[in-house]
Amino acid sequence: MPSPSRHRVVVIGSGVAGILTAIKLRERGITDFVVLEKADTLGGTWRDNRYPGAACDVPAHLYSYSFAPNASWTHRFATAPDLWAYFHGVAEEHGVLPHVRYRTEVADARYDAGTWHLTTTAGDQLDADVVISAVGRLHQPRYPDIAGLDDFAGPVFHSARWPADLDIAGKRVGLIGTGSSATQITAAVVGQVDRLTLFQRTAQWVWPMDNTPIPLWRKALLHLSKRYGTRYYWSLKEQIDFIGRAAKGDPAAVEARNQTVRDALGTVRDPELRAKLTPDYEIGCKRLVISGTFYDAVQQPNVDVVTTGIQQVEAGGLRTTDGELHELDVLVLATGFHADAYVRPMTVTGEDGVTLDDVWADVPMNYKSVAIPHMPDFFLINGPFSPGGSSSVLGIIETHVDYVLQLVDRVLAEDVALAPDPDRSAELLAEIRQRASQTVWGTGGCTSWYLDEDGVPLVNPVLLDELAADMATPVPEDFVVSARAGSSAG
Repeated sequence: MPSPSRHRVVVIGSGVAGILTAIKLRERGITDFVVLEKADTLGGTWRDNRYPGAACDVPAHLYSYSFAPNASWTHRFATAPDLWAYFHGVAEEHGVLPHVRYRTEVADARYDAGTWHLTTTAGDQLDADVVISAVGRLHQPRYPDIAGLDDFAGPVFHSARWPADLDIAGKRVGLIGTGSSATQITAAVVGQVDRLTLFQRTAQWVWPMDNTPIPLWRKALLHLSKRYGTRYYWSLKEQIDFIGRAAKGDPAAVEARNQTVRDALGTVRDPELRAKLTPDYEIGCKRLVISGTFYDAVQQPNVDVVTTGIQQVEAGGLRTTDGELHELDVLVLATGFHADAYVRPMTVTGEDGVTLDDVWADVPMNYKSVAIPHMPDFFLINGPFSPGGSSSVLGIIETHVDYVLQLVDRVLAEDVALAPDPDRSAELLAEIRQRASQTVWGTGGCTSWYLDEDGVPLVNPVLLDELAADMATPVPEDFVVSARAGSSAG
């Protein structure tokens, strides 16, 4: 067997976090690194999600790297193809592409004597001084446990695996789910299909924000004036922070948010349909769905909203518990992702044989979402207990990458191993969980991917500015420092 390839740093994942990590490594003069990507091209979420209407629900000018503003966005919310083109273009411009190793998925990572030994699903071996997991949270589709899925005669697939050659014109389409992806699909396909049947388990509160075109005068100002671009960025950020303040319980923000959301629901004219679409939990308990078109789309005459439970899938359609068979030609599963998997299904074993499953047996123990006790020089971007709500994940990722690379600087310069102190990690996490439990995410009476099995939110209730201030500089006393053996040269 050939000797493992060795690198100072291995980055896992080439989505927005992996691309940014690679750029920042190169800016530091660290070029002995590789980015491992399980697919055959980079892009993460915006490579995988190509369903009709796929777009980011954070304004495009916020969902951009701070150092690479894009004055050419055409609409308030960017589509998946436009986002993929943007991130690929930034990666190419900043020299990332030569570092990416495609069709390489890590199955196992083991730490021994100062070195991480990685094994891929193909059996290849890599060694690294530092591992940075940038795998993202929304990349492993969650499939529903419904009897008979394999019996369906037509196409059946998860929304993140939409077939590129699928023609739905004139078809009877069933859509399971009512989250962000489902609402985007509904608005995009309602004018194409013969009938759309939306199978809803849980109604969603919808924040009505239209995807308006960026006017020519604004695009011109964004191209010509950096000062104007900065002002526009901060105005958009204030809109998103407003939702975050409401989640934290700010009375004025809560009142304004709730009025806006209820007014939007009031545009549904049919009282029976409006009742179906009215959630039975507090506004903000789940992440708000951002859409200015869903309520219009769902009121079209060729749309049915079914709230009766699903019994089974049959060759000709989907049968509900009342015995009715809903005849379908296509079945779409917009049922979300395993957002709590993080680095899994990869197995991770740290110092003294301590595994990730050991550390995360009760709760995903971590230090500020970016490091794990007993896992020296193994870092996460956007890990457990990252901020939630409608914040731009780009802001979270930039904060995390800047913080992690300060730790990497020390690891490489001093030839030491760093792992967060277990007691300090537990102390900080307890504080976060206590604050989060008092927010609407913990008290609002819903179930969501924000909650662990005990009903405690897996999010940090802070705004981006608060996160950036907290993570501006590492606290040396919070880490266990040890000499490294077997480090690579260079």
